[in-house]
Amino acid sequence: MAELPLVGESEAVPSAADDGTWLACVACGSTFSPFDDIRYTCDDCDGLLEVRYDDHPDWGDFEASPTDRGVWRYADALPFEKGVSLPEGDTPLHRVPRIREDAGVNRLRVKHEGMNPTGSFKDRGMTVGVRVAQEVGVDRLACASTGNTSAALAAYGARAGLETLVLLPQGKVAAGKVAQASLHDARIVELDGNFDDCLDVVQELAGRGEAYLLNSLNPFRLEGQKTIGFEILERFYADNGKYPDRIVLPVGNAGNTSALYKAFRELVAAGAMEPSEVPSLTGVQAAGAAPLVEAVTEGNDEIRRWPDVETRATAIRIGNPVNAPKALPGVRETGGTAVAVEDDAITEAQRALAREGVGVEPASAASVAGLKKLRDHGTIGADEDVVCLTTGHLLKDPDAAYEAGGEPVPADATADAVLNAL
Repeated sequence: MAELPLVGESEAVPSAADDGTWLACVACGSTFSPFDDIRYTCDDCDGLLEVRYDDHPDWGDFEASPTDRGVWRYADALPFEKGVSLPEGDTPLHRVPRIREDAGVNRLRVKHEGMNPTGSFKDRGMTVGVRVAQEVGVDRLACASTGNTSAALAAYGARAGLETLVLLPQGKVAAGKVAQASLHDARIVELDGNFDDCLDVVQELAGRGEAYLLNSLNPFRLEGQKTIGFEILERFYADNGKYPDRIVLPVGNAGNTSALYKAFRELVAAGAMEPSEVPSLTGVQAAGAAPLVEAVTEGNDEIRRWPDVETRATAIRIGNPVNAPKALPGVRETGGTAVAVEDDAITEAQRALAREGVGVEPASAASVAGLKKLRDHGTIGADEDVVCLTTGHLLKDPDAAYEAGGEPVPADATADAVLNAL
């Protein structure tokens, strides 16, 4: 694996940086103070921004954290001591012995982010992002969403007492997610277009100053999400005395891929882990929405926007991953790869997880389907220790769960009738 670049080593920190925190452009290296103005991309080249810190936290910093569990246990690696919290994080790392045996890897764990308060990993980003919104003094939060972002933003916006605007692709979002956003009092507008069209519109609104954007284009979102990586490393090491060789994760907007890569770079920069110990990041997309896979397999430095995408894994039905400039280096520099899987394979993986007692929505199961495909092709070795990330709870998409499960059997209301039905 190539030597990982350190985080914040070469930039000149702006004099107005707040408490040792600043923003750096991943394209041109320009730096900015984090809270003196609202910005989502670089003023100079429109490149993606990344949050940087004067000091690189190590595991000792985390052990000394005033918060024992969850995202804010890692406050020393975040912009604030505490955020708008429900609370979030501290999700389980499941053993799945039958899936491990079927896949044929040395060790396998499943990190179930569906156990966050609103049922997805998005809560990790929102606890930080909504806290930043308070810091810069905005009145309205906004996002485009395939569902989980809207549910999380609505809940955390409600917690903070801020108005929330959600743009959804009409008829393309699972009912469970729309219900969450609605009940948490978000203003929901359904657009005649796909997710990428919704994101275009919400970016324009944010550019006009009409709302504070909290999609993963916002660099502070990824700060919360990087704690997934910290938790995986800590728990896996505690159980096995080593870090996992590979982390397999679903890819939509590629925020988690980018966030985990940043977490590992920060730990390498702090001397808390060696570059050779960094897990390979392996992204999985649905075959009907796989622009990142296309870029990885063809060796492209940029992603081609797919104007038409379709998959039953609605949470990753995205044709233009905005975090691609951060995610592609994450895959390549860690020795990872990316793979596309068919919807039927996703559904079978969802069933396999359910048989282990782990209930996830379809997009989450893409990671397990991708592991199986890469093992079948010999890309992942039998001696590897693997963690699969599942990103959302089964009840996020109850219709898909019902279709993947078995049909109820009718019977008369007697014990004999029940036994006959069985």
